[in-house]
Amino acid sequence: MDATRRPEQRPGDGDGDRYGVLLYYKYAEVPDAAARAAFYEEHCRGLSLVGRVRVGPDGVNATLGGRMAALEKHMAEMSSNALFNGTDFKLASCDDPVDEKVARECGFTSLSVRVVKELVTLCSNPTSAPPEISSAGRHLSAAEFHSVLQNVAGASSDAVAPAEKNGVVVVDARNVYETRIGKFNAPNVETLDPEIRQYSDLPSWIDKHTEKLRGKSILMYCTGGIRCEMASAYIRSKGEGFENVFQLYGGIQRYLEQFPDGGYFEGKNFVFDHRISVGSLKENILGTCLICGSSYDDYSSRCRCNHCRMLVLVCPTCQDSNKEYVCELCQKNGKEHCQISTKQDCEIQIGLSEPSGFEKTSISNHNVTSKVPWSNDSEQLKRLRILCLHGFRQNASNFKGRTSALAKKLKHIAELVFIGAPHELPFVYQPTQNHCSDKPSPPSATPKRKFAWLIDPNSSCNTEQDWKAADAPFDPLQYQQQTKGFEESYAYLEKAISQMGSFDGILGFSQGAAMAALFCRQQQKTCGAPKFRFGMFCSGYPAPVGDFDGEPIKLPSFHCFGNGEGHDRQIANRASTELAGLFQQDCCSVLEHDMGHIIPSRSPYIDQIRSFLSSFL
Repeated sequence: MDATRRPEQRPGDGDGDRYGVLLYYKYAEVPDAAARAAFYEEHCRGLSLVGRVRVGPDGVNATLGGRMAALEKHMAEMSSNALFNGTDFKLASCDDPVDEKVARECGFTSLSVRVVKELVTLCSNPTSAPPEISSAGRHLSAAEFHSVLQNVAGASSDAVAPAEKNGVVVVDARNVYETRIGKFNAPNVETLDPEIRQYSDLPSWIDKHTEKLRGKSILMYCTGGIRCEMASAYIRSKGEGFENVFQLYGGIQRYLEQFPDGGYFEGKNFVFDHRISVGSLKENILGTCLICGSSYDDYSSRCRCNHCRMLVLVCPTCQDSNKEYVCELCQKNGKEHCQISTKQDCEIQIGLSEPSGFEKTSISNHNVTSKVPWSNDSEQLKRLRILCLHGFRQNASNFKGRTSALAKKLKHIAELVFIGAPHELPFVYQPTQNHCSDKPSPPSATPKRKFAWLIDPNSSCNTEQDWKAADAPFDPLQYQQQTKGFEESYAYLEKAISQMGSFDGILGFSQGAAMAALFCRQQQKTCGAPKFRFGMFCSGYPAPVGDFDGEPIKLPSFHCFGNGEGHDRQIANRASTELAGLFQQDCCSVLEHDMGHIIPSRSPYIDQIRSFLSSFL
């Protein structure tokens, strides 16, 4: 195929000043991804292009916006490089971005060039080897794909036999919010919609429906083609009975260019740029309002489910800034409307005033619902949402302040949500002798409440608003005696998560890391598996609470702590190492540093933290 292939209607005279969008991907070996990314950074900025470029050792994926003349120059530059031989460059002219919110959310207000481990992450477990892309299904052009559907539907003179019709199945490789507004629908053709939130959920769906796919001719499609590459390879990796897998080359976008009346595609094609969706000449509406059920397919309001943050369709009549939405998938899983609204774009710090309950909340202004720009055919519509547990004698606000540098450097890939522990601690201080008095002086500052996840059975937890002198000097091994309060903290976290919505991961610092590990262990024992996709345990230790029963915690984990040279004077290196040993080792990453009792946010440590998190995007 010609590397410089254009849409059916090429830009005419004067269109060079019009705005446009260019999408392309190429699976190929990239010897030096960092150098390729640096080239993109310089070249695209020189042409005033915006959007997203992802470069990995397995290829390049780009979604770019700018003036048509600049995009054509970029396309010509890429086409001259042998790396892009055979690449399908999809260029379309369109209106300039007019909605600032949508443009910003889609990444069309700036340029983002990143080096990634792989172009598309099919499986959320970073230890699972991806399928070989060389085993991907056979490409069908838009005309070939249409012809197969036409034959099976019996609408052509050379219609296939009924037995062959039953042997064809169409699989939509996109997410449910995309399929709501558009999908292929041909008579007599079985089309399967996995109804997934994100692309990394697709392998599980395929595994559960292998018998429905075995022995069939499987036709797959997605927005632009890239998701079908990996998904079709995954199906074919299952061996005998899964050889006949085909994919729509160029995706729905190329199909609608070939069949502007829509052909067998109904509704609109969801796209990951400021256009939001692209329809055919039919202009039929498939989507419906989540609230009233009326016909509606416009995502420009960016309404989202309060639990999983997935896009939902809500018509203007039903939109309300104070209303909470629950998507159909969360409804199927029994989720109800939250008692705590997340539409206020705020950070919720819970439990700062009610150690025995969960009724009161403290809310501080903080934008935690801003979205990360997604990539071409991306499966991820939000940043990773991480629940953060503070250490002993801290609170949510204090921990947020201490990790502000970390949050800033992770802002494009992670959203940190801080929660306070339920056990309130007394105000204590280490006495120091005042030269003007024989009595030790308490601090002059106003006491700020501190909390804990685990406490010493012999400690006093009264909440008097006065300073109290500590009974003994600070004991660096005091964490070994903090064995009480786990049941209350576990129930408290369970309730918090049910009301705050789902999280991708959990992060704990010091005693918070110990509590996070205990929580995941208990989840595994009672529910079969932790409810998070990953865990991050910083300066942690194995709390002497209960028994791990020798079974590893089956959760991808990242452990960050001071090295063995005494740099962390509060939690011993061996204790953090022991905690890491309690997790499944084939998906356990360890980072030792010389920064003390903190979470490091400078290179090279931050790069390793980013690398771990990026594997879940």
